[in-house]
Amino acid sequence: MIVEIVLGLFVLAEGYVIWNLNRKTELLETWVENFSDKVTHVQQELKVIDSTGHFESDDEIGTIFDSIKEVITELNDLTEGEEVSE
Repeated sequence: MIVEIVLGLFVLAEGYVIWNLNRKTELLETWVENFSDKVTHVQQELKVIDSTGHFESDDEIGTIFDSIKEVITELNDLTEGEEVSE
């Protein structure tokens, strides 16, 4: 009788742990999807902003602009890599 009670409590605890971890995983997946969408949106906006090439042609601003584009490209590659591995 005691063994059944202990096993029952163990099963309930495992059920709660699985449910909690699943909820957290879904929350993180949603966050990653939203972050990926924001990175893509920023990358598109930068292309629109510099459609004439004025920012890239300026020495001081061009260096900063190139650095921003590199960071966004790295973030985009990172988020795309996460989607592929799923």
